[in-house]
Amino acid sequence: MSKTVISTPHAPGAIGTYSQALRCGNTIYLSGQIGLDPASMQLVEGIDAQVKRVFDNLQAVAAAAGASLDAAAKVTIYLTDLAHFVKVNETMAAYFKQPYPARAAIGVAALPRGALIEADAILVIE
Repeated sequence: MSKTVISTPHAPGAIGTYSQALRCGNTIYLSGQIGLDPASMQLVEGIDAQVKRVFDNLQAVAAAAGASLDAAAKVTIYLTDLAHFVKVNETMAAYFKQPYPARAAIGVAALPRGALIEADAILVIE
């Protein structure tokens, strides 16, 4: 199976040995996004801004693949404080429609660049 790299300037560029996303057949794997502003490559401040930026970044990568977050089959959320889970739920409602994707939320000790949240997604398109 061939892999197609997905890339967009509307989301932070990869800061390591990974791609923003890969398309393999009808599945698109979106790499984890933290709350980096794609223009400045700086982390936005506060949990509210970071949660929104994470989903804006995922949405931009999905769009670059010719899809949207409506195609999400699975989302994984990583939080340094699970007390922020309520904010994630509230924000996700603005980015996802029913049927909602499967999801996991994982508490972690730390994330890159001191981020408070990271999220990745798997999209399935027809």
